[in-house]
Amino acid sequence: MDHIAVTVNGQLRPLRGVSAHTAALDWLREIGLTGSKEGCAEGECGACSILLATPDEHGGTRWTAVNACLVPAAALDGQEVVTAEGLGTPEHLHPVQARLAEAGGSQCGYCTPGFACSMAAEFYRADRVPSGAPDIASGGDAAATTISADAAADAAHGPNGFDLHALSGNLCRCTGYRPIRDAAYALGDPEPDDPLAERRTRPAPEPRTTLLEVDGERFIRPSSLDEALRVITEEPDAVVVAGSTDWGVEVNLRGRRTPLVLAIDHLPELRAVTFGDGVLEIGAALPLTDVERRLDGRVPLLDELFPQFASPLIRNRATIGGNLGTASPIGDTAPALLSLEARVVLVSGEGEREVDLAEFFTDYRQTLRRSDELIRAVRIPLPLARFTAFHKVAKRRFDDISSVAVGFALELNGDIVSSARIGLGGVAATPLRARATEAALAGRPWDLDTVRDAASVLGSEGSPMSDHRASAEYRSRMLATALLKLYRTRRGTRAEEPA
Repeated sequence: MDHIAVTVNGQLRPLRGVSAHTAALDWLREIGLTGSKEGCAEGECGACSILLATPDEHGGTRWTAVNACLVPAAALDGQEVVTAEGLGTPEHLHPVQARLAEAGGSQCGYCTPGFACSMAAEFYRADRVPSGAPDIASGGDAAATTISADAAADAAHGPNGFDLHALSGNLCRCTGYRPIRDAAYALGDPEPDDPLAERRTRPAPEPRTTLLEVDGERFIRPSSLDEALRVITEEPDAVVVAGSTDWGVEVNLRGRRTPLVLAIDHLPELRAVTFGDGVLEIGAALPLTDVERRLDGRVPLLDELFPQFASPLIRNRATIGGNLGTASPIGDTAPALLSLEARVVLVSGEGEREVDLAEFFTDYRQTLRRSDELIRAVRIPLPLARFTAFHKVAKRRFDDISSVAVGFALELNGDIVSSARIGLGGVAATPLRARATEAALAGRPWDLDTVRDAASVLGSEGSPMSDHRASAEYRSRMLATALLKLYRTRRGTRAEEPA
């Protein structure tokens, strides 16, 4: 265990004494890097965000913002991180820090280090700055560099290409966000001698096999899929993690502990995206941000889902396998994948088997996965339905848990609904297919009478419960409304001629 270490702000730091359940945030603060703060301990506020060096598509490095409160410190073994302290100093502020100070983007300051790290990840995004954008990163007073919302390219992007959604996982109670936005829109390009910009040209750290044991608690990152399968066969009670965005909450807020945490986040067999003959396969342990990037708009339904799934900080770690494996009835990927007729690929030492996602969930937080199996991938049949949509009802537009989520995938033959597939979340103990509504649509004209009839059926699907997010009656009403909304916003849609 003596070799277990993390490069932090350019300095190699040994991970001595940390347990399998020590969060990266707690470890960083213990070694004196107290810029990152704990605000919520569940990845919703962003006060803990740090930068992690991850691979890009060209063999270089991408600076990725993640929640340090959810990432196990042991999961950073062999990796490279930058905290707010590593961005700049009081004497030599980083451009992000300088713009925040000039624009008045910090008041109490508690959230500021997290904002600075998330903003820095977007600052270093290689394709951020449009051609001809003004370079104002190196100086000027705040009034000169502040850019009004009217000058922005659209509601969510500045004229410098800065995507405000990069900050949607960071919360601030003081500023009202406008000065933070102004600071983001005042950023130009990194300077040529910027060391973090230069770091992008070199490969990210390679995954490293890890074995950490402290006080009877172990953290293992296996060297291969075969080794991972051997471990869970021998120790079926092991907790399997990839992004740890769910397990991290269990550890922080519910005090959950386990003798063995098995990290599968770097296994290449679980991180591929392939378009094959009649099927799209998505690796179970690939972060959602990377899935979105690799799909590049080729699955429109998932393109609608991604921006509504938690926040960028969460999507940079969360995985489809984790979201399905936890079997939460309000997990957002399940309704979308159900409507796409996805299948789950399970692998064990005995081989692989494929399960229809509609049959995968057996009860609340229960699935067909055996203790000796891992979710390797999900498979989506091709071609995709031409008429798709994802509707999510939540109290906030972004970074929130759904009360109801609905995935639609319809095929229209002229004005007739030739087939309909609808996935539901938040209306039963498990995600489910709206079979009765699908039958009510199939073979009928795509018109208001059909939609009203089917909407009344959809409102009765599942068995909604009342909780702190929504009442059962509200959930039923939202289901019916979802189909009517789909029709009113997409009623002009017609099936395209086959290519």
